[in-house]
Amino acid sequence: MLRFITRRTLSVTVMLMVFVCFGFITASEPDPKVLSFKLPKDIKWSGTETSPSQQAVLVGDPAKEGLYVVLTKWHKGNNMSRPHFHPNDRFITVISGTWWVGTGPKFDPDSTTPMPAGSFVTHFGKQIHYDGAKDEDVLLQIVGMGPATSTPAEQKPPE
Repeated sequence: MLRFITRRTLSVTVMLMVFVCFGFITASEPDPKVLSFKLPKDIKWSGTETSPSQQAVLVGDPAKEGLYVVLTKWHKGNNMSRPHFHPNDRFITVISGTWWVGTGPKFDPDSTTPMPAGSFVTHFGKQIHYDGAKDEDVLLQIVGMGPATSTPAEQKPPE
């Protein structure tokens, strides 16, 4: 009988300890003095699902001097930029999909190189490139220093 009481008392004690340790844990909002966040539903995108690409500014303003972080969605369907360059380096992480990149002033989507999800790419300032999506949607995170202008640089074929 003593053995039964001891085992039962031990089981109840363990259950009470678990409840005390974990029972009062609840989800709460983080202290805004410590961090800020945006859930996917709160991210504001430019453009529409039918445009070739969309952009959401997470930090800074790409049109102004200083650090910026943007998300860029390229929609599937052979949506690609034409050859261009930016004044400053840009650091790009492929979050999802396969992003296709090409270099030089001649626009040739067939010669682009696939960058699968997880790839990290640096676009060096003042260097001509083009990029986009082919058969699947692509999500990129782009980090750079503004202003992030884009200068067309396509070499048109002779007529």
